[in-house]
This record gives sequence, structure tokens and C-alpha cells, in this order.
Amino acid sequence: MQHTEAHLKSSDIVTDIVIGMSDGLTVPFALAAGLSGAVSTTAIVITAGLAEIAAGSIAMGLGGYLAGKTEQDHYNSELKREYSEVENVPDLEKQEVRDVFKEMGLSEQTRYIIADEMAKDKDKWVDFMMKYELGLEKPDPKRARNSALNIGISYIVGGLVPLSPYFFVKRPIDGLFYSCAITIAALFIFGFFKAKATGQKPWSGAIRVTLIGSAAASAAFFIARLFS
Repeated sequence: MQHTEAHLKSSDIVTDIVIGMSDGLTVPFALAAGLSGAVSTTAIVITAGLAEIAAGSIAMGLGGYLAGKTEQDHYNSELKREYSEVENVPDLEKQEVRDVFKEMGLSEQTRYIIADEMAKDKDKWVDFMMKYELGLEKPDPKRARNSALNIGISYIVGGLVPLSPYFFVKRPIDGLFYSCAITIAALFIFGFFKAKATGQKPWSGAIRVTLIGSAAASAAFFIARLFS
């Protein structure tokens, strides 16, 4: 009988899309809702909404880029330190290898054999220490750039959903009505697939994301109404 392991692949891409889409759906939705309670023309809502989407996508994309660069710089720094340690204090590094396999339950004789064999290849030795001592995987060199693009584009796509109805109506309050219907449906669908992709309960995830987005928009609308 063939066994298929259902592990999540391309988790970095999924994470980026979740980050960009979740903010893209909620922040412009809340902004448009707030303005709909304070202004009398959809042109203002559209202008402010597009400006927010542009600024938000750049800011979010930049955040993803910096996070990716930080991860890569941290890995390179630790890699350099590990090479220095296997060169200058090999006995200590061998002991660390033996300690790793001790936790796995291997016998003392086997631990010594493995450590001595591993020390013959510094690259594999360092790679082992990076993974099992420090818990670090080599990051994709294109990760920072890809993360910025994935998050930024996802933010734009998400942001255009609540803003799109305002292009087809004259009164902001009418645009808000259609925007609520479209965005709540989009939040529910997004929450469902987000939860499913991350191994959570899809229906509870869908409801949670929908409630958060709706609460943000409602708060913005009533605050704008109050001060206007």
C-alpha cells in the first residue's frame, strides 16, 4: 500500500500571501468604511483607498524584504562562526555532535564513530551543526525579493476587493453596502483556505477572520460617524 505524506509545501509563499492578503482585505476595508460615514462623494473614498493600498503594499513589501534579508544575514553570520569553531576548537565541536546523537539515544561507541567520520568533511560537518545544533536551514537567496513581491501583490489584490464597489456607485453609503457584502464573503473564503492551508479547522478559521475584518470596519465607520 502506497503511503502519501501530506506535508505543506511552499510554506514561505503561503505565509507571504496570508500576511499580505489579510492586511489588504482589512485595512482598506476599514478605511473605506470610515470614510463612507464621513464624506459625501465616492471620489474621496477611491482616492484615499488607492493611496492607502499603494502605501500599504510598499510598506508591507519592504517589511517582507527586510525580514528576508535579516534571516539571510543571520544565517551567514552563524555559518561563518561555525566554520571558525570547527577549525579552531574541533574537539568541542565533535563533542557537540556526540551530544546531539546522545539525545537521539545512540550508544556512546556509535556517537564517537559518527563524530569522527563527520569531521573528515568540514562542509558537511558545519551543515550538520547549523541544522541540528542551531536549528537553522539555509535560506533561499531570492527569499527577500520574493517575499516583498508576494506580500506587496497580495496586499494590492486584497485591498482592491473592498474598494471596487465605490467605482460603480455615486453615494459612499451605497458603496459601503456592496463593499461589506463582497469583502465579508472574501474574508470568509480567505479565512477558510488560510486555515486549511495551515492545518487548522477551516470553518472556525473562516469565521474568525471574518469577525476580525468586520469588527475593524465597523469601528472605523462608527468613529468616523461620531466625529463627523
